[in-house]
Amino acid sequence: MAAPKSRATPTRTAAPTRRRSQAKVQAIAGFPAGLEPAPLVANLMNPQGFVTVEKVAATFGMSKGQLAETIGLSREALYKLARLEAPKTQSRLKEMLEIVSRVSGWAGGKEQAMAWYRAQPIAAFGGRTAESLVKDGQAGAVRDYLDHIAQGGFA
Repeated sequence: MAAPKSRATPTRTAAPTRRRSQAKVQAIAGFPAGLEPAPLVANLMNPQGFVTVEKVAATFGMSKGQLAETIGLSREALYKLARLEAPKTQSRLKEMLEIVSRVSGWAGGKEQAMAWYRAQPIAAFGGRTAESLVKDGQAGAVRDYLDHIAQGGFA
């Protein structure tokens, strides 16, 4: 009686390649290794790791000019390719999207989260909105505040 032949399990080479490309995109986009970008941010990025302004504007139903005002930059920053890919522009876009993404679950959706971001005064910051704090480079303080709230702290 012949010994049964062992079956070689098929190897899947596509999955590791895909993981590497995602890791590469995250590294290019400025996300630390091992951390995933927020789903909203990830959906609005191109394969090179840049936030796609057209998609962001369409997602929130605003023009590029309105989006530029929301993140505290001039209109030219979102219309000129060289400025669009600048670190400051991309950083502001990612900060806004990360905060809106974190709040969307509490607010009831991304549109409501954007309304909160732009208009809701935060008592802990003297009545300033998340938008005004991000414009002043204080996105980290907003993220810390949201972490505090998520852990059961008082608003």
